[in-house]
Order: sequence, then structure tokens, then C-alpha cells
Amino acid sequence: MMLRLATMQDLQRVMAIVQATVEEMHAYGNYQWDDIYPTAQDFARDIEQGELFVADTDGLISGLICINQNEPAVYADADWSLKEPALVLHRMAVDTALRGRGTGSELLQQAEALARNQGLCYLKTDTYALNEKAQRLFLQQGYRFCGEIQFRQMEHQFYCYEKVL
Repeated sequence: MMLRLATMQDLQRVMAIVQATVEEMHAYGNYQWDDIYPTAQDFARDIEQGELFVADTDGLISGLICINQNEPAVYADADWSLKEPALVLHRMAVDTALRGRGTGSELLQQAEALARNQGLCYLKTDTYALNEKAQRLFLQQGYRFCGEIQFRQMEHQFYCYEKVL
């Protein structure tokens, strides 16, 4: 598997993964993603800005992640350990049919390599309180819980995580 920048030709496959992820989330009562967020326009913008990466195995996209340095304003409410530039991980998903093969871990490891290549030693991310799978993945990959924040008037908080390389 390799991590590569997504192209507009990947958008249909990206959205298929996102739609399956949304359906799975909703099946267990997690409405972190819905018809409002994230949209194809969000991912198209990520592609245009060179911030959407896909996990590509022999031409099959198995996962995706947006990586940039854009911290939402509400990140100021979390208990981050460092006050320095960080790569921020957004909109991560793995094809529901291809889970359990290490794609999520590989996406996070590739994000770490990207950070190092950019001279950064710090990563930040967040996930909805009901997204236990993402929480487990972050903790398994050495991320530290940094507090709770509120997005989009959602019913539950979002949990923040960081990793210092």
C-alpha cells in the first residue's frame, strides 16, 4: 500500500467509501458524518489544495485522509501539550469492506512520515465521542487524549488527540 495525493479521478471512489462509512456510523447511532458534512465539495476542495491522500493498493483505493495545518478555532478549547505548528488530520475513512488489514494504522503512520518530511514533530486530530473505532485506533497508534470540544451543535462532544513524534 502506498499513500498518494488524491486526484479528481479518485473522487467517485472516495465518495463511495465515505457513503459506506456514513451508513455504518448511522447504523450504530453515530451521526458524526451526514448529508451536511462531509460532502463531495469538501473532498474536491481537499484535492484541489493538495491535502487529500488516499491509500492505494495496486490501484484500489482502500482509505483516505485529509492532512493539513488547519486547526479549527474550537481546538483552542482542548488541552494540547505543545504550542507549535502541527499537521492536523481530518476526514479519515477506510473502506468498510477492507477493514482489519491495517489501512487505518498505515494512514496514520504515513501522516507521521509526512510531518517529519515537513519538519514537524506534532500531529493533532479529533473524532466524535461515539466513534469508538477511531478512538481505539488513535490510542493504539500512540496518540494522547487532550480533551473535548464542540462542533456543529452536535449532541455529543468531539474528543481531541495528539501525537508528539
